[in-house]
Amino acid sequence: MPKIPYKVEKSQEEDEDYEIVSFEDFCDKNSSSKTDLLTLNDNINYRLCYENDKSPNFADKYGESSNVDSENHTETSLNDSKNVTFKRKLSNSFTPFGRSNVKTTKAPLFSGVIPKSRNEGESVSREHRYQRFSEQRNWLLRSWELVATAGPGMLGVALVCALCVGAWWAASGALGGAWGEEHYRKLWERAHPDNTKKPPTPLTYEKILPEYRYHDHNNLSTKNKSNSTEFTRKNGNLNKKSFIERPIEVLKDICAKVEDNMRFDCFPQVGSNEDDCIKRGCCWRIPEGKGNIPYCYYPPQYDSYRFLNMTEDKHSVTVYYERARPTGYPGDFEVARIDFKYMSDDLLQIKIYDANNKRFEPPLPEIATLSKPLTDMKYRVEINASAIGFKVIRNSNNVTIFDTQDVGGLILSDKFLQLSAVLSTEYIFGLGERRAKFMVDMNWQTFALFNRDRAPIEHLNLYGTHPFFLGVEPQGESFGVLLLNSNAMDVAVQPGGGVTYRATGGVLRLLVLVGGGPRAVAAHYAALVGRPFVPPYWALGFHLCKFDYKSLNVTREVWKKNRDAGIPFDVQWNDIDYMKNRNDFTYDEENFAGLPAFVNELHREGMHYMIIIDPGVSASEKPGSYPPYDRGLEMNVFVRNSTDQPFVGKVWNKETTVFPDFTHPNATQYWLDMMTDFHKKIKYDGAWIVSKLLNYLNIKYLIAKRFFIKN
Repeated sequence: MPKIPYKVEKSQEEDEDYEIVSFEDFCDKNSSSKTDLLTLNDNINYRLCYENDKSPNFADKYGESSNVDSENHTETSLNDSKNVTFKRKLSNSFTPFGRSNVKTTKAPLFSGVIPKSRNEGESVSREHRYQRFSEQRNWLLRSWELVATAGPGMLGVALVCALCVGAWWAASGALGGAWGEEHYRKLWERAHPDNTKKPPTPLTYEKILPEYRYHDHNNLSTKNKSNSTEFTRKNGNLNKKSFIERPIEVLKDICAKVEDNMRFDCFPQVGSNEDDCIKRGCCWRIPEGKGNIPYCYYPPQYDSYRFLNMTEDKHSVTVYYERARPTGYPGDFEVARIDFKYMSDDLLQIKIYDANNKRFEPPLPEIATLSKPLTDMKYRVEINASAIGFKVIRNSNNVTIFDTQDVGGLILSDKFLQLSAVLSTEYIFGLGERRAKFMVDMNWQTFALFNRDRAPIEHLNLYGTHPFFLGVEPQGESFGVLLLNSNAMDVAVQPGGGVTYRATGGVLRLLVLVGGGPRAVAAHYAALVGRPFVPPYWALGFHLCKFDYKSLNVTREVWKKNRDAGIPFDVQWNDIDYMKNRNDFTYDEENFAGLPAFVNELHREGMHYMIIIDPGVSASEKPGSYPPYDRGLEMNVFVRNSTDQPFVGKVWNKETTVFPDFTHPNATQYWLDMMTDFHKKIKYDGAWIVSKLLNYLNIKYLIAKRFFIKN
């Protein structure tokens, strides 16, 4: 017979003695027995709920049912204090309370549930069946007897009480799970463990913490090999070929349907050719239009990665992807992780990085996140498990403002990261610093973003890097996208609102600002990166500056001629030529003799004086002769290389240069001490600080220098 879940399996011979579950025998059991009313109730209801539907096969399994006492049958009710006798017509195929069939040794389905027959001479009187179990039962029994003696007048009261008891019994049963469907489902699962489908175990990932360390300038790798998790070793099948290799003819047919404006470059390096392009699984086709349209471009649904799983809560979404095909670049991310963090109702942070290895991130201040529930979100994120990437959608008009799903090719490797997207507009502004028209030219342009010291020339990167753009849609709705990455990068744009980010390291951390008009987005961006302080009133006037004055005499002459001509200006500057050997916090006492007195003269005339200060400090002065270098060594503020020594380069100084680390805890005090000491010599009113870190040295220079020193 099917085993009752609460009982231990026993042999066939012991089955009859074991099945002590009838109500009469239950009341005669010792008070220390573990069997209780709940067990009896569950056993009966369990069989009625889950075994009754098997009646057609019962006769085949156990033989023909017995017809002895099948017409008149006494059944014990669990819901009344007395036995209720009634007649029940039983079918031949199902004998729930019948006796064992003589043709088989197996017991019928509910053998042992009916009361056993009494022996002759056995006393009819017995201890009241409820005395052992519940004082509440005694109270209910006495109440019922009292109501019965009260006569028919109490019938209405009794009916109301019965309804209340029934409601209480139903509510407690539903809440406690004693008789609900879920309870019997669990009973069935316990009785049939082999037929119960177990849920798959979800993949687990270690929490990736951002890596805050000094950047190794001699080793350009931003990957920390020692921090790899065990995921790749446990999942060796990630390296197996799992991408779709389309036949050449099929690939050509698919590629022919891609419009020129939707061609995302698959071979941005110099020297692209058809053979190498096809090896990457990309399309090679001569474009019909003119311009810098790529010959080698990604086909639709380029499966560089495959969806793994996703988790979500009220303030974030996390998605994992596994690598499906080699990207053609060394150090592919085997498992990529994308974190979507809802910073506020109109600010979304997207972070794409290696799930197995820590990556370098600039130690920027954390952006404040709202802890309260977001009640008026202006955006939503859409993720499709059958596609690679995501969509950012504006809730007010359901416009997809940033779409990366199956757009271009997602490339994530150690030294090359690439993400492409289609925007909701072609009218974008930003991507500085560069000399160009105000609105970005979307006609197949590529902008290099990496700080360098050079005069403003069109289409070339300049002193600063601002990887931010403001998108304005035809109806006036606007949004902004900021990429927080300190590595050298390219941003390529194309007709149709296509944009591609290519970075040489780190992580892809995007901040998407969803606002109303351009003014709101610009204000939000300024609040995000920090608003400039209000300068003094005199700083808002005209300033006069020129490189290569060479001496104080020339400086004074230029200053005097402008004043004599009646040209109003408020501030006189000096560039790097005022320094001695072009070293910070010095002045040339020969060519600029009398500079302190000249500054005092400017102050008497109601004018102000500005000097330039470079971020590089000379490292070739005699020990003890140049406090900026000696003090920097004591405070340990200089950028260090992989050997834990100060990184040495070459800028404006005669010999060598070291660079104070602006992220070092002592950096602020260092600059404050140096500028205060120099102000005691020259009463300057402001400093022109050069914010770019520049190095003139290159490999050829170092090789030549070592060659000459050696020989």
